[in-house]
Amino acid sequence: MSLSEHPRTPAERLAALRETMRENAVDAWWLPSSDPHSSEYLPEHWQGRAWLSGFDGSVGTLVVTQQAAGLWVDSRYWVQAEQQLAGSGIELMKLQPGQAQRPMAWLVEQLAPGATVGFDGAVVSLATVRQLQAHLAPADIRWEGHRDLLDAIWPNRPALPEAPVRAHPSDYVDTARREKLAVLREKMEEQGADTHLVSTLDDVAWLTNLRGADVDFNPVFLAHLLVEQARATLFVAPDKLGTALIKALAEDGIEVADYTEVASALAALPHDARLLIDPARVSLALTEAVPAGVSFVEAMQPSTLAKSRKSDRDIEHVRHAMEEDGAALCAFFAWLEAALADGETVTELTVDERLTAERARRDGFVSRSFATIAAFNANGALPHYHATPAAHSVIEGDGLLLIDSGAQYLGGTTDITRVVPVGQIDAAHRRDFTRVLKGTIALSRARFPRGIPSPQLDAIARAPLWAAGLDYGHGTGHGVGYFLNVHEGPQVIAWYAPVTPQTAMQPGMITSIEPGVYRPGQWGVRIENLVVNRPDEASDFGDFLRFETLTLCPIDTRALDMSLLDAAEIAWLDAYHDEVRRRLLPRVEGPARDWLEQRTAPLAR
Repeated sequence: MSLSEHPRTPAERLAALRETMRENAVDAWWLPSSDPHSSEYLPEHWQGRAWLSGFDGSVGTLVVTQQAAGLWVDSRYWVQAEQQLAGSGIELMKLQPGQAQRPMAWLVEQLAPGATVGFDGAVVSLATVRQLQAHLAPADIRWEGHRDLLDAIWPNRPALPEAPVRAHPSDYVDTARREKLAVLREKMEEQGADTHLVSTLDDVAWLTNLRGADVDFNPVFLAHLLVEQARATLFVAPDKLGTALIKALAEDGIEVADYTEVASALAALPHDARLLIDPARVSLALTEAVPAGVSFVEAMQPSTLAKSRKSDRDIEHVRHAMEEDGAALCAFFAWLEAALADGETVTELTVDERLTAERARRDGFVSRSFATIAAFNANGALPHYHATPAAHSVIEGDGLLLIDSGAQYLGGTTDITRVVPVGQIDAAHRRDFTRVLKGTIALSRARFPRGIPSPQLDAIARAPLWAAGLDYGHGTGHGVGYFLNVHEGPQVIAWYAPVTPQTAMQPGMITSIEPGVYRPGQWGVRIENLVVNRPDEASDFGDFLRFETLTLCPIDTRALDMSLLDAAEIAWLDAYHDEVRRRLLPRVEGPARDWLEQRTAPLAR
């Protein structure tokens, strides 16, 4: 088959997939952005949706029939997807908030009774399969999840990553893995389970106090962890671990087995076992390996909540990482302003290179925490814009430069967005910038009951924008890991997210606050800080929480419309800048120090 031997373009790859579908009697193929670990960011081996479609955004679902093909993405990716799908034969499907299951309904519309939908059950979660079943069964459409058709058409498919696994240095670890496993077993017992399968990579890394580099920007490694009452088994490629680390794990009751043996271990479970799984975080293929007699206990993984609640010692390390990050940002912004003033050629790519270089000089730096977004003017209206050597802008003329960046430090994960004026900006720029800042301040100052579902806080940040007839298409905040994934649950601040007991706000959770305004073809504004939930004074109505702002970097007051800020908002900004100046001055010198003092000058006189 000439098409399937070396399909080079998305259109050729789509044709090759359809040919393979016909050979396997599959009428539609479901291809999500996922891997066997329900990851957001994927090793190249599982980036099949990107390889086939040409769309390289981090989230999207591709569905292919013999007559049609659609890629569903949310508003963050609409412009990018429209550009990257051009000529592919794949239609952009604009996913609105609350429409996550729309691709499933589309399948029912496209297929006749008796048709078969195929997918790779190794990368599709049990929860997703159940949702598919609920849509397909009433229409007499079957599903089949036991093959990966991409293997037949993807020449030179990337192998699984082989980066080594290392222990998270003990100076940065507050709780030993033996203690974490003991607490986990207590939670298992409370839920009536004696065995627990953990496949999500950040949970495995957190429970074992290990870190890796198998996924870009996230210090995790490919592994599964099977926890029983008397032992635990880490399924990981053995050559990733040194002899000393294997011995240390054994001393803490963790055996090591090959990554590929997890299904066999599940198949060998005793028939009276009670296996705790999170259906949204375990693949269909692994659940099908479990013997019929084993009973499933379905619940959110206990480690998901446990790792979201950082200890006081963890938070101290995060504060230190924020100081290192803030010092790097001061050096970067001092350079940027001087370079632009001197007429030096600065591009969006230069921004990323220079910012990364400044961070790399700081204590504990490991890597970026995601691909830097440096977006000038119209590019800033694309929330997930990414400059490339083939397509990027020079920072020149007038407008707004949006920079969303972050880093992994041994003591924490950072994520910050700042917008700086370049040349002359007008009143419209200032109004958008100031209203976004008002949203950031409003939520940052909030006091709220402990246990409130995090999605319910979203309106606090949006209210100042709604008042001006403005809004944005993404959530206001996501959880952040501790030297782990920059996106972490269970909390999420987004009005369209399900309100469940699992999203309850608890002390120690680190979350972003990042409202925005995006004007297609013109500019974008987003101001982002990370905050941590801290106990506030109790009242007769219960326990309350407040946010402590962790991020340390000035917010550019040159872009403000002062007439839109009230006295309390000005006081908040001055107090924030006073804290930034106090904590960062000992860590900077020369131009960076001068820049810091200038950009944190008080507004109130």
